[in-house]
Amino acid sequence: MPTYGERDLIFAKGKGCYLYTHSGKKYLDFAGGIAVNSLGHCHPKLVNILKKQSEILWHTSNLYKNNNQELFAQELCKKTFADKVFFTNSGAEAIECGLKVVKSYWNLKNKQKKNIITFKGAFHGRTFAALSAQKNKIYSEGFTPLLSGFKNIAFNDEKALTKNINKETAAILIEPVQGEGGIRPASIQFLKFIKEVCKKNDILLFLDEVQCGFGRSGKLYSHEWAKIKPDVLATAKGIGSGFPLGACLATTKASIGMVKGKHGSTYGGNPLAVSVGREVLKIVSDKKFLNKVDVISRYLWKNLKNLESQYDEIVDVRGAGLLLGIKTKQNNIMISNRLKKNKLLSVPAGDNVIRLAPPLIINKKHVDEAINIIDETLKNLS
Repeated sequence: MPTYGERDLIFAKGKGCYLYTHSGKKYLDFAGGIAVNSLGHCHPKLVNILKKQSEILWHTSNLYKNNNQELFAQELCKKTFADKVFFTNSGAEAIECGLKVVKSYWNLKNKQKKNIITFKGAFHGRTFAALSAQKNKIYSEGFTPLLSGFKNIAFNDEKALTKNINKETAAILIEPVQGEGGIRPASIQFLKFIKEVCKKNDILLFLDEVQCGFGRSGKLYSHEWAKIKPDVLATAKGIGSGFPLGACLATTKASIGMVKGKHGSTYGGNPLAVSVGREVLKIVSDKKFLNKVDVISRYLWKNLKNLESQYDEIVDVRGAGLLLGIKTKQNNIMISNRLKKNKLLSVPAGDNVIRLAPPLIINKKHVDEAINIIDETLKNLS
């Protein structure tokens, strides 16, 4: 199905922060597989662990206990707010699981809490429930009628949130940093306000950290900057550094309705994915690694802000950690294509933003190279 449109660039191999064509052309990858390749391309430790596991066991299904899966769940819980984990193959699946956690919780309580508050500009996936949650015509056109039970309100707006809270509010679902919506961070104050609203009104807090989580902000999960804890969290993308993997994390309280037979996945948490995920977690959750991400992200931010002061073409530089966006006056897709011609890969996002989501292993050399390409591209534009 031609759902991805025309594609003319083919890569033959990848190494570290670079991708190579068959003819040997070298591209600096600041797209990161859409914020996925957290440890770059073909990280030697991940290659070795995957090779080793592939010679032992690929798949048995979740009809049988998987000790490695249990260990991975324990490690994730130890490093986060969570008590329980359900492994998936993608972010959209993690969101779906989280929605079922919310619904099952209130159904078990026999309370008429049926509405989930979401925010304008959100992107939670391509499944039917996700389309219904985000209420974005760009993605939902042609798939109506959507599911009921979602209220979509203004982002970063405390008054709008207060106005829409009532006895039927079951949960608040938010991305700490909106990805597809234009790399828009929720303010720390707004995240803290949401947490207080949830506490006061007996509402579950559901965070979508599929794109902004797993080290991308300089902490394992972005909500940690606000010093809050959710009840449910969806994670994916960087958790497998390119290998299909996701997870829904939850507290024991929130997941009390998720009992035997309530949910399942044929491939979720399979031996291959778990072996990679455990190694990624081991590397990314290290405090020294996260500190390096924080330092390099601030260096990239400073250099982008310098470009903003030089070029009228740049309306705004925004984001957090290594999930940054450049809002431009001219068409962002056109400029992103110009960057690609100059051997820098980026990803267009909403609100006419060029998204930069490089591997978390970049250093100053990579930042300088990217800034020079952006500088040259903008110079030629003007």
